[in-house]
Amino acid sequence: MTTHREPSRANGRMAGRLFAYAGQRPARLVAVGYAANMALGFLLLSLPISAAAPSRAIDDLFIAVSAVSTTGLVPVDPGSTYSRFGQAVILVMIQAGGLGFMTASSFAFAVLTNDAPSPLRGRVTRAVFSLPASVAPRVFVLRVVVYTAIVEAAGAGALAWLFAARGVESPLWQGVFHSVSAFCTAGFSLFATSFEAFAGDAPVLLVIAVLSILGAVGFLVASEAWDRVRGRITRLSLSTRLILAVTAIVLVLGTAVLALAEPSITAMPAGQRLLNAFFQAMTASTTVGFNAIPTAPLGAFAVTATYIMMLIGASPSGTGGGLKSTTVAVQWAFMLAVLRGRREVTLFGTAVPEGKLRQALATFFMAATLLAAAMLALSLTETLAFDRLLFEAISALGTVGLSLGVTGELSDAGKAVICLLMYAGRVGVLAFGVALAVRARGQLAGAREEDVAL
Repeated sequence: MTTHREPSRANGRMAGRLFAYAGQRPARLVAVGYAANMALGFLLLSLPISAAAPSRAIDDLFIAVSAVSTTGLVPVDPGSTYSRFGQAVILVMIQAGGLGFMTASSFAFAVLTNDAPSPLRGRVTRAVFSLPASVAPRVFVLRVVVYTAIVEAAGAGALAWLFAARGVESPLWQGVFHSVSAFCTAGFSLFATSFEAFAGDAPVLLVIAVLSILGAVGFLVASEAWDRVRGRITRLSLSTRLILAVTAIVLVLGTAVLALAEPSITAMPAGQRLLNAFFQAMTASTTVGFNAIPTAPLGAFAVTATYIMMLIGASPSGTGGGLKSTTVAVQWAFMLAVLRGRREVTLFGTAVPEGKLRQALATFFMAATLLAAAMLALSLTETLAFDRLLFEAISALGTVGLSLGVTGELSDAGKAVICLLMYAGRVGVLAFGVALAVRARGQLAGAREEDVAL
């Protein structure tokens, strides 16, 4: 007994020290957790049982990072490169990435015990889902898992039935895989050309769109909606109202500009034109990354509009990436307040706390810094056109997965840069910076203030 207990105690002490260290800054534990999931996925994809065709180690790593980060950029076709086992590994990584680090363990903890979660577990859950102080982490995690199971099961059933009616091979597996991939806004597809074969198929594209939007608007919106239906709350929070408003605005405007200005869409019949414009706007703004029309031939206007939608991204506490809809809304409100000479920043008549203003500003500049550094690196390692590299970089950082057809053409060094961007996007650009930052050892007491010219 003693010989078995000692290693266990040693491991427990080591884990305890790790958690205590990470607990000083939960973003570090989140960053380490995602990295560990990516490393495990890479090892599993490297096994012979995962292969249906030869693949290089850098491509297996790229796929693992892309799956856990729920990005969807792929240097090889997952449907033909990996066996059913390998595809299942990708699916599990997508689910783990979409639900967020520690969700599974937190769910098990909540179900198996009646104890309150530890302070560290609560802080990490708040960091992963960007939860406000009023939301209890334990209840929220339970709702996340139940909501995910219901939506993904319904989506899988609908897609399996639609695929079977269209003669798609292995419709049940295809339905399950694409339902999880859509809800987690991962954009991984077992079809070699994503959903281009379904460009005129409204039922399939609309099911994918509904799944993607439900994942992108986030678990916080779903949780509050449930409380509102049950009469537990009388008013949706500012966060939820912002998420719904920004999501609707981006979808409507994105659909309109693409339907009116993208030649490959305007050439379609009216109904198909609206459907594909909506799907393209949806796939960029939710960061799901599927495509029903070829993206490589897109015109400059559509590419620029897609840049903007990918940068704005999805919503906090959801499965998507990007700067986040609420962050962009706060930045916009701050800009308007400065232009109008107002000291107070308000949204929907509610004042935004100064701390949130600082966080939104820091997020924007952290994202800009990462993009600038990545573009400098890619300019050294690649010979591809700048606009295509920029599209790839924004897609990676926003965990979108759309590409202008250059992913497979990147050098190994270029793929490493994109992997780092996908990783930072999954952790969260601000959380990524916090995880790397060295904690200040002290404050400058009574530091002298001086005006700065801006």
